[in-house]
Amino acid sequence: MPDSYSQLKQLATAIQPLSENEWSAFSSIWTECSAKRKEPLTAAGEKEKYLYFVIEGIQRVYYFDEQNREATLVFTYAPSFGGVLDSLMMQQPSKYSYETLTPSKFLRATFQDLQGLMEQHGAIEKMVRKGITASLSGVMDRLVELQCYSSEERFRKLLQRSPHILQLIPHKYLANYIGIDATNFSKLINSVRI
Repeated sequence: MPDSYSQLKQLATAIQPLSENEWSAFSSIWTECSAKRKEPLTAAGEKEKYLYFVIEGIQRVYYFDEQNREATLVFTYAPSFGGVLDSLMMQQPSKYSYETLTPSKFLRATFQDLQGLMEQHGAIEKMVRKGITASLSGVMDRLVELQCYSSEERFRKLLQRSPHILQLIPHKYLANYIGIDATNFSKLINSVRI
């Protein structure tokens, strides 16, 4: 997967430029892996062990409570980082699960390897911090959408962020993501001009 490393380099460099030495160190900690459709990568109650770089496929982070309610929090797809970031960085049991929705291919790095590089290379630590800060900013924007916007406004915002998402992700997960029933999602698709 040599092209996957060039995609990783492109994304990492967009977040924080790295010297050749820093890139060489950063690229050396990643290993290839794959997963089948609907395969759990991280279960609630486990510590997240890996930072993933998505090469192929679609995944989601979700929450499932004791009353069988489910909340899809995040979708990941190429080229992006994935995993349960708070569990990874704090090395605490996750409240959330991370699963594949389609067959998926990744590069992944262990927390220990990533932590070691962050301690050795300021630019790598800065890149990780900037990436996590951007993720936090996205979560904050999403909280505002969920608390203040109508279902139609949430749907429009989703399509503004990711216009291709209707073709990628099954509608039942998109409905859950914007907080509406799947039946209402179908009605919403037919009523909203895209």
